[in-house]
Amino acid sequence: MRSLPAGALCALLCLVPVLVAQKAAPPQQKAAAAAQNAGESDDPTRIILDVTRVNILFTVTDKKGRFITDLAKADFDVVENKKPQTIQQFTAESDLPLRLAVLVDTSNSIREQFRFEQQAAVRFIQSVLRPREDKIMLVSFDSAAELVSDLTDDMKKLEEGVKSMRPGGGTAFYDAIYFAAKEKLMMDQPRDKFRRAMIVISDGMDTESRMSRDQALEMAQKADVVIYAISTNITREDTDGDKVLRYLTEETGGQAFFPFKIEDLDQSFENIANELRHQYNIFYRPEPLKTDGLYHPVTVKTKGRKDLVVRARKGYYAPKL
Repeated sequence: MRSLPAGALCALLCLVPVLVAQKAAPPQQKAAAAAQNAGESDDPTRIILDVTRVNILFTVTDKKGRFITDLAKADFDVVENKKPQTIQQFTAESDLPLRLAVLVDTSNSIREQFRFEQQAAVRFIQSVLRPREDKIMLVSFDSAAELVSDLTDDMKKLEEGVKSMRPGGGTAFYDAIYFAAKEKLMMDQPRDKFRRAMIVISDGMDTESRMSRDQALEMAQKADVVIYAISTNITREDTDGDKVLRYLTEETGGQAFFPFKIEDLDQSFENIANELRHQYNIFYRPEPLKTDGLYHPVTVKTKGRKDLVVRARKGYYAPKL
């Protein structure tokens, strides 16, 4: 396997730009494009940048964790920077094609549980992958992040990839998240046509990464990736690694699972597979729009339903124009 670079941060990646061109034209200056969008020019050769929309994928459950799938657009409020937003598009996404990255910790710290983790990962892939619709990639990480299998719907190739992994070395956990988000999930277009998620099997500890925890999180957020985690810390003490897993999953709208014993991994994978098929999707145009490249907090909540729990990412990075 080859070691992969982490790469540099990308811009304009959290929102979904809609470009409309009436004729083929040479590149225009930003100011001219902005003027066209504002109606200050009627030059038909100019490219119009229709102000981008924010996409929020989220899950709704009751207090017992059961999925609620019969809600409508009118049942939700969206607030950005404490200002209510208008929902432009709402869908209940059950069959959206998946683009998944399965990240497997192959460091020495999980050596004893590793074979069972491999078996559970294979069963998860078998249960969730729909050929010709979904694609899954495999990344292992010990002292470095390594691409085991690129995005594919080839079940045999994925199974062989999982079985080929071997434990050993340190833990470059954050580098693996950064790489999978930036180099793979972010690049699969169009971004609003797929559900992107990352499933991490790890104890949450990091000893080797060049990227920090927050750099890894930022890249996942810019790629519209929801992170799910299955902790391999079966001592069930609340370790620093478990806290990291909670943080990464909560910030992206995912969930962390903490099996009491290694045999419970299958149930954790099944819970993730079920959630991926029971989600809602909202698009809205930010008001006021800010193209400042900064992080903007967002809250999605149900109207008058305190008995329901909404799990969504907590914000997005605006483009910088």
